[in-house]
Amino acid sequence: MESQRTFLLIGLMLVSFLLFQEWNNDYNAPKADPSATTQTQQANSPESDDFIPSSSDSGLPASATLAKRSVIEITTDVFKVKIDTKGGDIVEADLLQYEEVKGEETPFMLLGEFDGNQYFSQSGLIGLNGPDASANGRPTYQAPQKAYTLSGDELRVPLTYVDSNGVSFTKTYVFKKGQYDVGLEYKINNATSAPVQVQLYTQIKRTVQEKGSLVDQNYLGSAFGTDEEPYEKYSFSDMADKNLNKNTQGGYVAFIQHYFVSAWVPKQDETHTIYSLITKSNAAIIGSKAEPVNIQAGSEQTLSAIYYMGPKESDILEAIHPDLDLTVDYGWLWFISQPLFVLLKWLHSILGNWGVAIIAITIIVKSLMYPLTKAQYTSMAKMRALQPKMAALKEKYGDDRQKFGQATMEMYKKEKVNPMGGCFPILLQMPIFLALFYVFLESTELRHAEFVLWLTDLSAQDPYYVLPILFGASMFVTQKLQPMTVTDPMQQKMMTFMPVIFSVFFLWFPSGLVLYWLVSNLISIVQMLIIYRGMEKKGIKVRG
Repeated sequence: MESQRTFLLIGLMLVSFLLFQEWNNDYNAPKADPSATTQTQQANSPESDDFIPSSSDSGLPASATLAKRSVIEITTDVFKVKIDTKGGDIVEADLLQYEEVKGEETPFMLLGEFDGNQYFSQSGLIGLNGPDASANGRPTYQAPQKAYTLSGDELRVPLTYVDSNGVSFTKTYVFKKGQYDVGLEYKINNATSAPVQVQLYTQIKRTVQEKGSLVDQNYLGSAFGTDEEPYEKYSFSDMADKNLNKNTQGGYVAFIQHYFVSAWVPKQDETHTIYSLITKSNAAIIGSKAEPVNIQAGSEQTLSAIYYMGPKESDILEAIHPDLDLTVDYGWLWFISQPLFVLLKWLHSILGNWGVAIIAITIIVKSLMYPLTKAQYTSMAKMRALQPKMAALKEKYGDDRQKFGQATMEMYKKEKVNPMGGCFPILLQMPIFLALFYVFLESTELRHAEFVLWLTDLSAQDPYYVLPILFGASMFVTQKLQPMTVTDPMQQKMMTFMPVIFSVFFLWFPSGLVLYWLVSNLISIVQMLIIYRGMEKKGIKVRG
């Protein structure tokens, strides 16, 4: 394979991969217009936007609007949270350790109402005597304070409701210092003379949103885990096609976006039903529903769950649920990406700079793949050395393709040249390149991470386009080191414009990714010079 064609192969594989991802997102994207809802959706959607599950998976109306709600504010070292007393839902969550925009003091809003979209965490009690299953709508809780601030290691925020029969329900959120997981405790005190039955549900509601741009390949949508499926993405289009209804021991439900995730993790020793739907107001819901629990007269019982809302950090997520770290979605090459990310974190712990860590891991990976690189360039050089003999065979056999093919294979065998020798090594390298691509794209640690000088955010594009231009220049140098041997005019034009095309394509890529590709190219140039110099010493004509 010609070296120029190898460049084309790399470019086409990368661009084709991204185009396929984008096509897949567009093809599966749900319709934003509620009027276009299918009949199946309409049949499965609740009449009210405030969906409350029940044993028959039907919804009950709720008359509250946000304007009428009383809100409790909680401040910790990592959160600023707002809880609606109507239902006791978390309706807003700001992550104080993460800026919305680099260099500004506004914290990143994970949950809330923004840009016409809603993103809420909801929980409640349904069943025969559950207050959220009342025909009057969801309960309005009472709280001893309107605002809470974490001053120690733990902060408990109790919300109390007493139904018409005298059953007391205390919904308590437990916040801990430095933690993004919030405990939920439901204490049911049955002081009556009759047993009561309740059923805990936890769900996340988010407005259906369309996918971003071509270079934004991060998944946006829901996911869940069961005892049989540790991690399963369930996109907005999946929800539109079919409602989830899965029974599992333990499990979890989540909504995933770039760098951040929110997830409900119920008790793992109990059976739950995972459900989903899209409401008529274009809100996607995924939730988990526990089995009914009977509380005898004169007794009390506490039900619990954990809600995580924060960055996608593998170690933290895995500590909450063994499979929750899979929401750090490295795609189908996760088994390569995960150890590469561990190596990247280790390098950062030593070097103290994520940009330098990217350079270091690129050097390590390219060095480990040097035998493949050497085999690739050596094979391509040998193929170029056979060009005069190939031309002679074409002239000898003319249009007799069968004899020409036989003679060509005999020549390859005699010269000990594998025509696929230049292609096979690069095919082996591509999974590692793509795995690193997802590591740099998915790692929360790179968000707003500084490198040097003008590169103050490795997760954003280069503001002055220096890296994309340098990348294009490195491709140009590589082409000069490998003079063009293809004769087809169209391929020649494509190769001439490849550096420009890639430079333009990379203008919008995160600077951390472009840094990786630039360093990789520079190392390839050095390796190429070393390999070619060694071959020329052996009398093998490589260039010119």
